[in-house]
Amino acid sequence: MKIMKKIATILTLFLLIVGTTACDDMLDDGVTTTAPKLSLVYPDGMEGLVIESERIEVKNISTGRSIIYTDQDDIELRLGLYDISYEAEMTYGNGDRYHLIGYQPSVTLTPTSRDVSIQLYQTVDNDDFIIQEVFFTGTLQSSGNSYVGDDYIKIYNNTDHVLYADGLSIVESKFVTTEKYDYDPDVMNEAMTVHAIYTIPGSGKEHPVQPGESLLICDTGIDHRTANPNSFDLSGADFEWYDVSTQPAHLDIDGPTVPNLDKWYCYTQSFFMLHNRGFKAWALARIPIDKDQYLANYLYRYNYTMVLPAGTFPMSQTAYKLPNAWIVDAVNCSVASNRAWNVTSPELDRGWAHCGEIDKDRNRFFHSVRRKLLFVKNGKAIFKDTNNSSDDFNSDVVASEIELQGTTISASGTKATTVTYDGITPVNPATPSSDQPK
Repeated sequence: MKIMKKIATILTLFLLIVGTTACDDMLDDGVTTTAPKLSLVYPDGMEGLVIESERIEVKNISTGRSIIYTDQDDIELRLGLYDISYEAEMTYGNGDRYHLIGYQPSVTLTPTSRDVSIQLYQTVDNDDFIIQEVFFTGTLQSSGNSYVGDDYIKIYNNTDHVLYADGLSIVESKFVTTEKYDYDPDVMNEAMTVHAIYTIPGSGKEHPVQPGESLLICDTGIDHRTANPNSFDLSGADFEWYDVSTQPAHLDIDGPTVPNLDKWYCYTQSFFMLHNRGFKAWALARIPIDKDQYLANYLYRYNYTMVLPAGTFPMSQTAYKLPNAWIVDAVNCSVASNRAWNVTSPELDRGWAHCGEIDKDRNRFFHSVRRKLLFVKNGKAIFKDTNNSSDDFNSDVVASEIELQGTTISASGTKATTVTYDGITPVNPATPSSDQPK
């Protein structure tokens, strides 16, 4: 009997300890609590949404402990200092669905202060990489001549878990945003027409990317400052696209310190560069079949009519089509003076970004399109992703590698105004000149 009493006593103490440990320090245990009142601030034009489901994560800054609620009316917290994250699935009466997120750090809850305003931002449910930046304009040499080879794309893990870059493809559109034709057959609602596909190698888990980290994928992975002091060092990039040229006069450079992407297809017989005026769309894709299967089954033959002052000319060409369902992110670029359309389905991108206001804008050099920062949560940047590049990207922004590496621009022909990006001021506002290359 004494043994049984001892066991019962030990069991009671154990349950008390477990109960105390399991009880989150935000729950009411006799300490004064309050029910915060969330005030959701919707993006312009999105008022009237109906909340279908929501998730509120509340983190006690003092203890570091978090609790998750699925209904804001259930929140009951001790007085104190909190970070509050909000996300929800919402609908309009017509059935359109939207994913909105918000974040409010350092919220102080007191007996007389419990109102919490949270600005919401529209996002898409993307559980893969996003395009963080496209630097397609290139740099200028001190002479004012354009320099090529230092273009790059940055991709970013905007999720809350590890992503593997193995098998992720980077593509450029065949069609340009400055010329619109009635292509027949029209496949835009089902696929993107591409003429360059480069894929990150790997067996599946060779290239992990942590939340909040990015990969730098460049044209030529060398220290470009050797040839052009106005450029920057790309010898530490994560990957480069490299082409074995069939044109002896136009050979590509294979950076010795940067691994190559797997080349699936490219239209050129020399070497590939990003369109340096930005008249293309770029996308990331997960192609679920191997290279040979893709090239054998997704060739796209199309016809269109070109109307010129000299006459009307029926045209027939080929490219490759990439199903929209395989594309995880896309950005269209153009310039206002020449823009005709987007070359992807609105499902992938409803807007566009740019460097320069007109074709051959002399101020476009050294600039890129960079995704907008929403907020920083636990040291991790959260970028805007609504599948609308007009809203998601900052245009005409000094390239991040110029900022990060402190390049001092001595060439003529760049903007005199200082460009800011997410609170960052570039180190090199340049001096304008009338003697600028095209």
